[in-house]
Amino acid sequence: MKILDVRAASFECAFQEVLARGKMDIKNVSNIVQEILDSVQENGLAAIKAHIAQFDKWEAREFSDICITQEQCLKAYNALPLGLKSALHVAYDRIYAFHQKQKEKSWIDCEANGSLLGSKLTPMERAGLYIPGGKAAYPSSLLMNAIPAIVAGVKEIVVCSPTPNNEPHSLLLAALHLCGIKEIYKVGGASAIGLMAYGCKEVPKVDVITGPGNIFVACAKKLVFGEVNIDMIAGPSEIAIIADKDANARYVAYDLLSQAEHDEMASSILISDNLPLIESVQAHIQDILPTLSRAHIAEKSIQNRAVMIHTRSLKESIDIANALAPEHLEILCNEAFAVLPLIKHAGAIFLGQYSSEPIGDYLAGPNHTLPTGGSARFFSPLSVEHFMKRSSIIAFSAPALAEMGEACALLAQSESLQAHAQAVLTRLDSISTRDFSKERE
Repeated sequence: MKILDVRAASFECAFQEVLARGKMDIKNVSNIVQEILDSVQENGLAAIKAHIAQFDKWEAREFSDICITQEQCLKAYNALPLGLKSALHVAYDRIYAFHQKQKEKSWIDCEANGSLLGSKLTPMERAGLYIPGGKAAYPSSLLMNAIPAIVAGVKEIVVCSPTPNNEPHSLLLAALHLCGIKEIYKVGGASAIGLMAYGCKEVPKVDVITGPGNIFVACAKKLVFGEVNIDMIAGPSEIAIIADKDANARYVAYDLLSQAEHDEMASSILISDNLPLIESVQAHIQDILPTLSRAHIAEKSIQNRAVMIHTRSLKESIDIANALAPEHLEILCNEAFAVLPLIKHAGAIFLGQYSSEPIGDYLAGPNHTLPTGGSARFFSPLSVEHFMKRSSIIAFSAPALAEMGEACALLAQSESLQAHAQAVLTRLDSISTRDFSKERE
């Protein structure tokens, strides 16, 4: 891993490259992704089948070939070992309980003049969930995306996930059964985003697309935004760790590697004011890396995307973390809760040595679909709110219009919108002779 020292003259230039990690990635693939999306929009299922043959290395001849049935999911669920089935239910229950607390209700407020104002919350009718599956299977991502949609009350939930060599992962199938998903397609990458965003003869388009993915998926979601809503631009996984001299170097090493093994483009960043800790973590990573089953992926990530930043103080470490706005931020310091109020930008914050990032990935409860590439400055984690929309409610009474109508007309006239003004003044003429004080009695 590269070590950057804030004291070095070259630090600012090197740090700017780290900050630009998300922008550079999207730009590099946007032309390729746009071609894929255009193909899906123009050719529908024919394009999907061609992309499956090209990217997933199997041939889909009929529409039914790309579908996963509920019977397949039930069979996989029933075949799960008892311990794994229990773990899946623990995760489901904890994630459901957390997201249930997010659900808001519609409301109406009655003013003294008789007018009613409020907000009506309605679930999306049709939601599309993208579940990664190229380099590994992610049933955890299915739970994290499906459960908030279920809590929100979405009637139709569509799942797309790549299936290399046409071999669905049994645990993903089991999770699909647990979530009660009925519409499932073996389609991945930008093709899946196009299918859900534009629809085709066999598959109606969705209203919102959520879910993490590689840089091609993130770029595709960005390009279809407006055709449908999206949760965020979620690219390759990343972690930043603020650690002091008392942090356990082996814990830190494993947590950094937990992101590196996701993807060659994942980013693992350690921020510390203690050089001996940095050097110890470096040594542990070198020892651990060869033992990992996905060492070939993790090694490329560590070599090309990982960095250790040596700061002058804890305050400087915090400032750098806020500038990074990372997807996952671990605070491995003695006074972790004292640091928490100073954190401005992060997708998920893990406090203390026992709050390892993988706990958040699987069963802590909060959603693991998080903003990446610095977008935590303005995006939030996936939530129930992403699967709902608001409609404002306005019901003015005659007394309310009599009270405020002239002010409204005056504002409209100031913008030279005569019909706006007259729409209000015409109503005022019809109610000007009414005695509202008697009506209130």
